[in-house]
Amino acid sequence: MRDCSFELEPATITALIGPNGAGKTTVFNLISGFIAPSSGSIVFRGQRIDGLAPHRIFDRGLIRTFQIPRQFQSMSVIENLMIVPSNPGGENFWSAWLFPKRIAAKEEATFRRAEELLDFVKLSHLRDQPASDLSGGQKKLLELARTLLADPQMVMLDEPGAGINPALMHELMGHVESLRRERGITFLLVEHNMELVTESCDRAIVMNEGMVLVDGRPADVVSRPEVLDAYLGSKRVAD
Repeated sequence: MRDCSFELEPATITALIGPNGAGKTTVFNLISGFIAPSSGSIVFRGQRIDGLAPHRIFDRGLIRTFQIPRQFQSMSVIENLMIVPSNPGGENFWSAWLFPKRIAAKEEATFRRAEELLDFVKLSHLRDQPASDLSGGQKKLLELARTLLADPQMVMLDEPGAGINPALMHELMGHVESLRRERGITFLLVEHNMELVTESCDRAIVMNEGMVLVDGRPADVVSRPEVLDAYLGSKRVAD
């Protein structure tokens, strides 16, 4: 990475695009704490987060998903949601012994919220099925529901449209748009599907060779000569 710098406006949907090897996944790993930067800074809601562990960044409301959804395959769909809260209190022996009613109330509230989110992503009919039974698109919807249970301020989606059919892709992005509009959640997504980018995103940041190449409205960005050069150049090397 070199001279890679950008800011995101709250409650917007921004796409991070570029040819393979451009540095998109590295940016995601840096922001989410999976890689520590050797220089520069990463600021989230006015506070530096560079160097923080991933779970500390998660606790601040910045959450990422992965290109391949990471569910517990043998657990049911709703059980996959119930494990999201990092420490509801029941894990502490003394809390469980001294305040059992309080712990039970928290677990009941989490269960109700999980049911609401399954209804939101239209997976309620599969709540008791093992996660391994879900299709690729359904697993991405479940992963979106898991991020929402943590009440995020910002969500980073890693290729949400990859490997799912167009109907589920539009359904997923419809949920993203309503969350941006109704709850003010900020979204940053890595995506190769240009139809998804131009239809669903407010802004596109194009990366190439570890730096920002172009930044602007998706419809304008994708037709820029330098962007086409970056993609075609990458293709020529691959060929």
